[in-house]
Amino acid sequence: MLYLGEINDSQFNAWHRLIEAFDEDSRRHRQLALFPADREVPANADGYGVQVRLDAMELHRPRQWGACWLACQLYEQLGLDRFWSARLRDSRQGKQWRHILQTLVCYRLIDPGSEWRLHRLWFEQSAMGDLLDADYSLVEKNALYRCLDKLLEHKTALFDHLRQRWQDLFGASFEVLLYDLTSTYFESSQPDDEDDKRRYGYSRDKRSDCVQVVIALIVTPDGFPLGYEVLPGNTADCTTLRDALRRIEVQYGKADRIWVMDRGIPTDEVLAEMRQADPPVLYLVGTPKGRLSKLEKALLKLPWQTVREGVEVKLLPHPATDGQEKEHAQEKELYVLAQSHARINKERAMRRRKLKWLWARLKQIAAMENLKREELLMKLGAARAKAGRAAWRLIDIEVAPKAATFSFALNRDKLRKARRREGRYLLRTNLCDEDPVGRHYAKEVRRHHLAVNAMKKLETGWAQIRKNVLGSAKPI
Repeated sequence: MLYLGEINDSQFNAWHRLIEAFDEDSRRHRQLALFPADREVPANADGYGVQVRLDAMELHRPRQWGACWLACQLYEQLGLDRFWSARLRDSRQGKQWRHILQTLVCYRLIDPGSEWRLHRLWFEQSAMGDLLDADYSLVEKNALYRCLDKLLEHKTALFDHLRQRWQDLFGASFEVLLYDLTSTYFESSQPDDEDDKRRYGYSRDKRSDCVQVVIALIVTPDGFPLGYEVLPGNTADCTTLRDALRRIEVQYGKADRIWVMDRGIPTDEVLAEMRQADPPVLYLVGTPKGRLSKLEKALLKLPWQTVREGVEVKLLPHPATDGQEKEHAQEKELYVLAQSHARINKERAMRRRKLKWLWARLKQIAAMENLKREELLMKLGAARAKAGRAAWRLIDIEVAPKAATFSFALNRDKLRKARRREGRYLLRTNLCDEDPVGRHYAKEVRRHHLAVNAMKKLETGWAQIRKNVLGSAKPI
């Protein structure tokens, strides 16, 4: 420890904490030292010492500054201020459309909500007006909606600009693209206008009583979006892929890309078109669980190959259609059985927890007395709904035809089969190599590694997008 001595009274008085304040009269910044009103200003602070009455201080219109300032910095880093200044000119009435848009973007990033909430509440509680040198008229509610209408014609140019900025700033790669769909619903009746996209359809939010729109999104595994489309609410997932492929090809050109999708999106017809394209469009998609049963014997003979720590794959070459060999190499497919040790542990723990609860609940129901048969069936139905189908199918339950009694037993064969498949997924791809043991093998394994990782990110990343971006927009 080093002892540096003590300071005397005159040194202590000279050692003041200074602040920089803006003098509105002189329009200049000056340094001040603040002292409580019950203390005299030291002689050495004469000229910049100010006495403050702490008991008379009041807080007027507190505003959020830091998040707004950071959001504006990010906005400028992406070059969006320059991009929109050339496309959103001020109106003759003085509407600063580019500042309105910047406010909307920062609002969606900091505290997403409706345009009405921005107009009524958020703007006054933020520092956006100070940062943009604007007043409350900037967020007049009709102007907010009109600003959004002005953006649609620049959609293609905006994604071109963002793609370049992401590549410059983050070295973003666009070799793997994730494609999926979600929906958002409206608490309103179905519109009479035939061109309105609000329609009844399959609801991912379990709100089949509400009209909805379907949102298709194309992103990279790192979460950078390359395109989106708002579709009618009654659009079937399997009818959207062909148009998405065409849009990406028109906007970004033909390239060696890998499309990662859920099993319900592509049809065999569209996959055949992707294989036959010039150059072939590469894909990695999920497959129905029934197909794993058909290929299980062939897959058991193959060794596991490690693509990264905790993730292994088996590669099974297979003809593309009907089990027939095709004339061209691009007509072949490869089945990829992927297993993740972390996913195995997670799914196994989930299954054990649900199965344990269901077994205990069935024991409770079996021990209940004076139950009517209808009451028994209702209790069994409630137990099935809470435990889930995956746990329910592992137990064989027999209900007496007329009496209010039942028996149950664990189906060990189904349990063994479920254990073998936990954390394992069968994927389907046309990333085939003519010489799997040749010089291209390392490249193909790397590409499968990218694609398998992308398939895992598709599940978690899209859930985050639904929660953070779309979650605040439900319902509309």
